[in-house]
Amino acid sequence: MKIGVLKETQDGERRVAITPTIAKQLIAVGFEILAEEGAGENSSFKDSDYTDVNVTIEKRAVIFHEAEILLKINPFDEEDLKLVDEGQILISKLYHKSDPELIKAIAARGATAFSMDAIPRISRAQDMDVLSSQNNLAGYKAVILGAFEMTKIFPLMMTSAGTIAPSRVLIYGVGVAGLQAIATAKRLGAVVEATDIRSETKEQAESLGAKFILVDNAGEESEGGYAKEASADYAQRQKEAVNKSLFQADLVITTANIPGRKAPVLITEEQVLQMKNGAVIIDLAAAQGGNCEVSEINKTVIRNGVKVIGTSIDPKSVSTNASDLYAKNIYNYIRHLTEETKFKWDLEEEITDETLIVKDGTIRKN
Repeated sequence: MKIGVLKETQDGERRVAITPTIAKQLIAVGFEILAEEGAGENSSFKDSDYTDVNVTIEKRAVIFHEAEILLKINPFDEEDLKLVDEGQILISKLYHKSDPELIKAIAARGATAFSMDAIPRISRAQDMDVLSSQNNLAGYKAVILGAFEMTKIFPLMMTSAGTIAPSRVLIYGVGVAGLQAIATAKRLGAVVEATDIRSETKEQAESLGAKFILVDNAGEESEGGYAKEASADYAQRQKEAVNKSLFQADLVITTANIPGRKAPVLITEEQVLQMKNGAVIIDLAAAQGGNCEVSEINKTVIRNGVKVIGTSIDPKSVSTNASDLYAKNIYNYIRHLTEETKFKWDLEEEITDETLIVKDGTIRKN
């Protein structure tokens, strides 16, 4: 079975779905790999790195024509779908709940589509979970970006000229990205606080050295491993509990995303206007509308001396590591779906059932 690795075309995207190391492993179990010219160049993987492990380098049109499985990271776009043939199998992030038109377009081509962002949050799927692997890097990069944008340093520093107090960092959302952000900020010497609607994350945050700001959630727990959308009552109580820390913070990182829905607003413009002059907000949910009311995707907005940076989850900027982790997720996922390079189509199995969005032109999940 031939697997085609396509070059990402989304603006700013630097990752690749399969790295040479993982291509070699797939070839070893019987797959044939075709990679588009320059597919890995933005992640520091040369075409020769692929050919060295017996990957065939081809033009984009040839990949679409010959491959039975087509791999990407970002959703297939309109131009991609013009080249998709009936019966081909597409694997990428599809965000099917928030983009039903894309799913209809895939179905119209008579194709089959699996969505990597629909991997269920269960223990046996952890090694396939691209959201976790990529968000881990995002949490790290958010702190590094914040450190660059701040006009202060993170650690306590005692000098002959006097003592520099440590910076204060506040993190909204103690998922994978939030936990990595806590760990990174603590390693750099900051005083770190964190909050999350899920009370079960308190112990995790505190184990990494953060002070957890607990808000009685009145049963508003997680749903499928993700935080549920908060009620208006909870949002107000969280705002009141967190305000003191927010107004003292030098750096704020927001990570709250709910798959298939607009990101919840956690910081209003009114709150931004009460923050310290020179404070920085890194909003990792900007692509889904933003956790900060004033954030805009890929823009820096300044309000009353507060710098609000709206960014998508930021693994693109560490594309070599991000590609390697995504490729390992893909390898484990394909091995799970297949036996001796043939698809098992076990629709009673949870991972397959949850991620198979379109089957031979028929939409299974909305």
